[in-house]
Amino acid sequence: MKKHLMTAFLMTIATTILLGLIYPLVITGLARVLFPNKANGQIIYRNGEAIGSRIIAQPFTAAKYFHPRPSAAGNGYDAANSGGTNLGPTNQKLIDRVRADAATLQQENPSQPVPVDLITTSASGLDPEISPAGAEFQIPRVARERGFPESKIRELVQKHTHPRDLGLLGEPRVNVLELNLALDELGRKR
Repeated sequence: MKKHLMTAFLMTIATTILLGLIYPLVITGLARVLFPNKANGQIIYRNGEAIGSRIIAQPFTAAKYFHPRPSAAGNGYDAANSGGTNLGPTNQKLIDRVRADAATLQQENPSQPVPVDLITTSASGLDPEISPAGAEFQIPRVARERGFPESKIRELVQKHTHPRDLGLLGEPRVNVLELNLALDELGRKR
């Protein structure tokens, strides 16, 4: 019995060191060497300063920017508190929030139906992308605020629309941070 307990104890220590320390360190090291941008959070830099991540949403509230999906993560877009609201579809609090958000957006663009991704949160609350319909809905506001023709903003949205992965996985999407950075660049070239 004592021999079996000692073997089990040593095996636990060995597997903890091997699988809990060595394996993660090796995989992290390989990822940093082979895929340095992806392993470090896909941070976007401008003039040597980190301005955001391609994979974590940031709040954009100014009318001249495209807005991401709403966030229920902490105080909004808080990666330390990632998560949805866990409110069910019949929860009155969720219904009231969605109705209020839809009414606000409908005032912005009364002739168009509000895309569902602009009024619902993602499971993580950190989704950095919106649907092409969500971006299209916001074009009139952004064009008006920036003083550009809608066609110019529409071209930019189309340029930043990513297709389905491998042609069949997921949905077409637009990264909000990348699109807003392109808008700022367009404004500088003016």
